[in-house]
Amino acid sequence: MPTPVAPRKPALAAANAAAASFAALTAKLDYLNAADIENVRQAYRFADEAHLGQLRNSGEPYITHPIAVAQQCAEWKLDAQALMAALLHDAIEDCEVTKPELIERFGAPVADLVDGLTKLEKLEFNTREENQAESFRKMLLAMARDVRVILIKLADRTHNMRTLGDTPRSKWKRISSETLDIYAPIAHRLGLNSTYRELQDRSFQHLHPWRYAILTKALTRARGRRRDVIKRVQAEVEAAFANAQIPVRVYGREKTLYSIYHKMDEKHFSFAQVTDLYGFRVILPDLISCYSAMGILHQLYKPLPGKFKDYIAIPKVNGYQSLHTTLVGPFGTNIEFQMRTDAMNVVAEAGVAAHWLYKASDPNSDTSQRLGTKWLQSLLDIQQETHDAAEFWDHVKIDLFPEAVYVFTPKSQIMAMPRGATIVDFAYAIHSDVGHHAVAAKVNGEQVPLRTELLNGDVIEIITSSVSTPNPAWLGFVRTGKARSKIRHHLKTMALTESQELGEKMLAQALRAEGIDRQCLSLSPDDEAHHATWEKILRFTGNRSRAELLTDIGLGKRIASMIAKRIVSFLAENGEKPDALLMSRERYIPHESVSQGGLVLDGSEGSSVQFARCCSPIPGDGIVGYLGRGEGLFVHTDDCPVVKRLQQRDSERFIAVDWSDEPARTFETNLQVTVSNGKGVLAKVAAALAAAEVDITHVDMGHEPANGATDLRFSVAVRDRIHLAAAMRNVRRTPAVLRVQRVKAGA
Repeated sequence: MPTPVAPRKPALAAANAAAASFAALTAKLDYLNAADIENVRQAYRFADEAHLGQLRNSGEPYITHPIAVAQQCAEWKLDAQALMAALLHDAIEDCEVTKPELIERFGAPVADLVDGLTKLEKLEFNTREENQAESFRKMLLAMARDVRVILIKLADRTHNMRTLGDTPRSKWKRISSETLDIYAPIAHRLGLNSTYRELQDRSFQHLHPWRYAILTKALTRARGRRRDVIKRVQAEVEAAFANAQIPVRVYGREKTLYSIYHKMDEKHFSFAQVTDLYGFRVILPDLISCYSAMGILHQLYKPLPGKFKDYIAIPKVNGYQSLHTTLVGPFGTNIEFQMRTDAMNVVAEAGVAAHWLYKASDPNSDTSQRLGTKWLQSLLDIQQETHDAAEFWDHVKIDLFPEAVYVFTPKSQIMAMPRGATIVDFAYAIHSDVGHHAVAAKVNGEQVPLRTELLNGDVIEIITSSVSTPNPAWLGFVRTGKARSKIRHHLKTMALTESQELGEKMLAQALRAEGIDRQCLSLSPDDEAHHATWEKILRFTGNRSRAELLTDIGLGKRIASMIAKRIVSFLAENGEKPDALLMSRERYIPHESVSQGGLVLDGSEGSSVQFARCCSPIPGDGIVGYLGRGEGLFVHTDDCPVVKRLQQRDSERFIAVDWSDEPARTFETNLQVTVSNGKGVLAKVAAALAAAEVDITHVDMGHEPANGATDLRFSVAVRDRIHLAAAMRNVRRTPAVLRVQRVKAGA
C-alpha cells in the first residue's frame, strides 16, 4: 500500500503543478518545428503517465526531474530525439517500460538513447572494481557512438546535484565524489565549461559544506571591498574600446569557489594570497578584433610576464579558443582578460553541444563537427584493442586529464598531446603503423630516445623500419590510452602467434616420438583426411580450434606428449598404426628425465621461448626446456639449481631442447671481473671486451667504496661459448685484471 502523502499548501501544490506541466518546457523549444514539438509533447505525456504517483525526495512529482533534464538539453539546442530521450530516460529503469514498447511508440533512435542511459543508471561509485569499470566502459562506448547519450546524462547529473540537498546526507559523499572524479572531467574533456564549473562547485558544496560556507563568506567580503575597483576597470575598458571604435561586450566574472579552494589546497595559499579572483570576458565581432583588443588592453594596463596564452592560434584539445592575458589593474590588483568572438564563446561554454547550437542558428555550419570527435573516436579505437573492462577504464582515465602540450609534425601540422606524453605516444597518435614500426626520432633536428617527453613547440620526426615491432619496455613510459592499448594488443597478438608456432613444433616432435610423421597427420587446418580425428581431439581437449590447441601447447597449458598419445589412440581406431622404426629412433634421447621429443632453438622464437635469467644459457651449454603453466617455454642450463628443484616437482613439464648449428642472434650472460683499483681500469676492461666483438649491455660496480680490489659485473651478449671464452682470454691479458669468471645472475 503506498505511503499517504500529507496535504500540501495550495501555493506549493500550484508551484509543483506548474513545474510538472509541459508549459515549463515549451518556452525553450522555439528552435524546433511544429512536428518536432508535438513529438516531444507525446514523449512528455507518456513519461508523465509512466511516473504517475512517484515523488522525488523533495516531495515534488517525479516528472519535474525529466522536465528539468529536457530543459537543460533544450538550452543546448539538442534535437527532438534527444529531448524525447531526456523525458523518457527513467522510464525503463523505474516504470517497467520495455525497449520494444519505446521502439513502437517513438522509434529506434529514441529507444536506443533511453536504453544507453538506462545502463548508465546502474553505475555505482565504490562498488567492486570490475563492476564499476564495466559500467564506465558501457557509458563511454555509448557516448562514443552517440554523444547525445552523455549530454543527456550530464544534464541529468547536473539537476541531481542541484537537488542533492533533498537526499539523505549519507549519500552526499558518494554522489559528489563520483561527480567530481568522473562526470566533471568528462564535461571538461568535451568542452562543456559551464556544466564543468557547476558540477565542481556543487560537488565541493556537498563534500566540504563547512569549507564551502567559509569561502563563500570570504568571497562576499572580498567582493564588497573590490566592487569599486571592478566598476572602475569595466568603465575604463569600455571607454578604451569606444575610443578605438571597436564594438565589444564586457562581462565581469569570478573564479569558482572550487577553483579557489583547489588553488589554496594545491599551493598551500591562504585566501588573501589568491589574487586573481576576478576577470573579464571581452566578446568581439571578429578574429582580428581579438588581437587588436589585446593591444588596447596592454596599453591600458601593464601585462604580467608569462601570463599570455593564445588559444585561438592553438586551440585546446576540447575545441576551446580564446586569448588570455593577465594585467595589473588599479591598486595592484591582478585581473585576467579573455578575448573571443561570439562563435568562440558558444564553443567555450557548450563544447560538443555547440554542434546543435550551430545547427540551430546556421544549418550549413560544420565548425563544431570536429569538437571532441578525436577523443570520442579514440574511445572506439581503445575498445577494439582492449576487451577487458578494467584495462579499458585504466586507458581512458589517463586521457580524462589531458593538460595538453602542442607539438608539430615536420610539415608544421599542430598536434595536441597530454602533458608528459612521449615520442612513442606521438607516433601512435599519427597512426598505429607509425607507432608499431618506430625505431628512432628527431626533435628539432636532433636525434633523441623514444622515451623523451614532448615539450611545447617541439618539431618531431619519427623514423620507422618495416622490420621493427613494439618493445614491451614502452609500456613503462607511454602516457596515452591509445598508445598503451595498441602496444598491449600487438604484444598479445604476437605472443599468441609465436606460441602457436612453438606448440606446432612441440606437437610435431611429440608425434614423431610416438611414430607419427607429418606425412601421416598434418597439423594444418587443410588436412581434410583427418577432419574427424581432429574433431575428436578438440572435443577431448575442450579447444575451439586447432590454432587454439597449438597455442595452449606452446603456452604450457597442455602437455604435447599427452595430446600425442591421445592422437595415436584415435588414429588406431581408424586402423592407422605408428611407424615402429621412427618411434624407436625418436625416443632415444640422452635426458632420462625428459618426457617429450627434442626441439631445436636458434633464438628467433620470440616471446614464446624465454632464456632463464637465473642461469643465462648460451649456445654450447647443455640445456633443458621447462613448460611454464601459461607462460611458454623456459630454457635453463642442465646444471641450473632451479632445474633440479623443478624436476622433483614437475618432471612431466620438461622437454628436450638443443641449440641450432647456426643461432640467429647473440645471447646474454654475465661476467665478474676482479681488478686492482686504479685510473682507467673500467675503460681498459671495456676496450678488451669490445676488441673481442662483445656487446656490453649492463655494467654494475656495486655500492661499496673501491679499495685495493674491486669486482666489476658485466652483462654481455655473445654468439656462443667459444666467443665467450675468447672474450674472457682478452680480458685476462689486460693489466690490473686479477680474475675473470662467468657467473649466474642470482649468484
